[in-house]
Amino acid sequence: MKAYIFPGQGAQFPGMGKDLFDSSKTAADFFNIANEILGFKISNIMFNGTSEDLRQTSVTQPSIFLHSVIFALTKENEITPEMVAGHSLGEFSALVINKSISFEDGLKLVSIRANAMQKACENNPGTMAAVLGLEDNLVEKICEEIEGVVVAANYNCPGQLVISGQINSIELACEKFKEAGARRALVLPVGGAFHSPLMEQAKNELEDAINKTVFNSPICPIYQNVNGLPFSSENEIKKNLISQLTSPVKWTQSVNNMITDGANEFIEVGPGKVLQGLVRKINRDINCSSLNLENVE
Repeated sequence: MKAYIFPGQGAQFPGMGKDLFDSSKTAADFFNIANEILGFKISNIMFNGTSEDLRQTSVTQPSIFLHSVIFALTKENEITPEMVAGHSLGEFSALVINKSISFEDGLKLVSIRANAMQKACENNPGTMAAVLGLEDNLVEKICEEIEGVVVAANYNCPGQLVISGQINSIELACEKFKEAGARRALVLPVGGAFHSPLMEQAKNELEDAINKTVFNSPICPIYQNVNGLPFSSENEIKKNLISQLTSPVKWTQSVNNMITDGANEFIEVGPGKVLQGLVRKINRDINCSSLNLENVE
């Protein structure tokens, strides 16, 4: 059984989507539609911008969404997903491919989400850190002992958990993780405390937009970040998508549940190969591959 998975923020690279635009009229049409919806030529930034240009949240998230989804839509006759999942932002890409939402609505929601998250970052400064080499329950326990906001944010794979919260609390937590024997505890170069209570403002803004968006019955289940379980009900999918902004990404749990439910091949759609690496660390016996036109350096 094939599981299609979609990457999140951090997978962007200069020149992303250019080969796709040049080689497919269908893809070019989608990029032009995207430029109109967003009100600026995001295609120019994707094709010609620098790494710094692509690092702006209002650009990063739509760019990764477009790269993943447009490629998948140009190969629609070849893609027959039996289950899908996306890492954080990637959940929106997955929902387009399982036909829960349209391409246009997916892009609008991603843009609203990105802008809302940027505002939340400015109003409630925070950061994230990667913790390597500790059991999840020990990381959680240390987080609970730290004063201020510091929570588990991304359960990426066994021995790799990302935390999120207030800057001072995160820095203190990193010291505690090292004392507890972590192989690494490293503050990440991100703009804010994603998947933490500091995103509450963004969650409220996104909730309003999601509730105004038409969701359809999907062609296959989506394993959602909030608990790693499969969902096919439009109302449950919407509720989980709203909760996602302030809840941890349970990627390890999602992948394990997909494998339990019959997934024996994971296909990453979009830029980079990060998710394939995580899947292999979760279960090294599973076959992983990319559906991607470009060779990412």
